[in-house]
Amino acid sequence: MVLLEERYTKECVPKLMEHFGYKNCHQVPKIEKVILNMGLGEAIENPKILDSAVEELTLISGQKPVVTRAKKSIAAFKLREGMPIGCRVTLRKRRMYDFLTKLINIAIPRIRDFRGVSPKAFDGKGNYTLGIKEQIIFPEIDYDKIDKIKGMNVTIVTSAKTDDESRYLLDVLGMPFRK
Repeated sequence: MVLLEERYTKECVPKLMEHFGYKNCHQVPKIEKVILNMGLGEAIENPKILDSAVEELTLISGQKPVVTRAKKSIAAFKLREGMPIGCRVTLRKRRMYDFLTKLINIAIPRIRDFRGVSPKAFDGKGNYTLGIKEQIIFPEIDYDKIDKIKGMNVTIVTSAKTDDESRYLLDVLGMPFRK
């Protein structure tokens, strides 16, 4: 299995330079960071769910996540300002490439009825967000030890100026986009 970092420098940079006509290799867009986020609204009633989410996100990412807290109180949801409602982790450099390798080659193919990820989930500035419904697609998660199926968002932040550049970069790296 070729490491994603090597693949980027050996395959992606020349292809992107040729396709977009870059004069300098420093103009070529690259992946800057990957952000994993688990929003847990049910943590209001059951705080133990948050502990298991932090533990699972640590296993998946290899880095301890930060617990996110509510910014405002919302009476209809019985939410107070400062209550813990999720967790997130930002991966850079080596851990980022390790996670993306695992995501593209192992986790995404394990999704049931998988036909490819949406090519439209870009934000207009070259960043891609992927929603994952079940954390059990990752090999580190033991199915017998989980208490509840939880989803997560994976945001891939690139230095690309447009969505087309970012889409081409992720496509060359092996992201399985829907045709």
